[in-house]
Amino acid sequence: MTTSRVVVRVPATSANLGPGFDALGLALGLYDEVEAELFTPQSGQRVVKVTVDGEGAGELDLGEGHLIVEAMRAAFARMGAPQPAGIRLHCRNAIPHARGLGSSSAAICAGLLAAGALARQPYAALPHPDGPHAEAALGSQRTRELSDDEVFALATEMEGHPDNVAPCLAGGLTVAWSDHSGAPRMVKLAPDPRVRPVVLVPAFRLSTETARGLLPKDVPHKDASFNAGRSALLVAALTQRPEAGLLLAATEDRLHQTYRAPAMPQTADLVGRLRAKGVAAVVSGAGPTVLAFSMPETQDLIAPEVGNDWHIQHLDVDPDGASVRFPETR
Repeated sequence: MTTSRVVVRVPATSANLGPGFDALGLALGLYDEVEAELFTPQSGQRVVKVTVDGEGAGELDLGEGHLIVEAMRAAFARMGAPQPAGIRLHCRNAIPHARGLGSSSAAICAGLLAAGALARQPYAALPHPDGPHAEAALGSQRTRELSDDEVFALATEMEGHPDNVAPCLAGGLTVAWSDHSGAPRMVKLAPDPRVRPVVLVPAFRLSTETARGLLPKDVPHKDASFNAGRSALLVAALTQRPEAGLLLAATEDRLHQTYRAPAMPQTADLVGRLRAKGVAAVVSGAGPTVLAFSMPETQDLIAPEVGNDWHIQHLDVDPDGASVRFPETR
């Protein structure tokens, strides 16, 4: 018996955008959609059933180890809600995995938002491990809804850093940071409508852990200063003056792309060739996807530099971020 059902749509994201390491992020018009149901298993035991269409099909865990399920469980726990006895997910994935387009952030955000929506509905819960008295006490408590800030904080906690989860949740262009208490914060900005992202997705993959492992613990002061200036310029260019020359200068980076180049030489080569043509191209997130900002004077310069091993996608900026809807009950 299905008791609750929700559909969550989450956008792909590109983080860093060149100089904005671990701070800037952009939501892209490419989406994963997950239909989540809570149901009462006939066995009376914990049951998780996951199906996946599209990206990750045949590769992802189809049980408790699925990242969306983990995020849902984390959200139920943070809300003080009982864990559901039955979870069924149907995932329709379009965001490439391990390519620097925020697939893990999308999964985490989808799970948190799905759990938050479903917790408002009645559902069958797992027996409490400490017995019926603890279960009765938990059932008497009012489930606490998570605020937007709390969802953002939990997503950041699970992902490890906020630059992808911020635009996934909020949409648009985001600037993310941590306050003095360590809590993540963000500001959402609206990119100029003339900003047209193009993602160049390779066949090969690169894990974020591998890419981060190549970064030095310390960088020269002059490089940090260089990136601070370029990051400020990039915000101005993306929101007010998206000119090809200004975007090219604003996307220069000295903090991470050069250090990561040995792990993805094809990506570094493509970025270099595009930039030599005047195209504002950067590594998307930790890579290996390349993000280019297409302007009228540079749009015809991208395709000739891209070989058959790369998939070109012209995308819009997603303005709204993740969305939740309740379909009709079956």
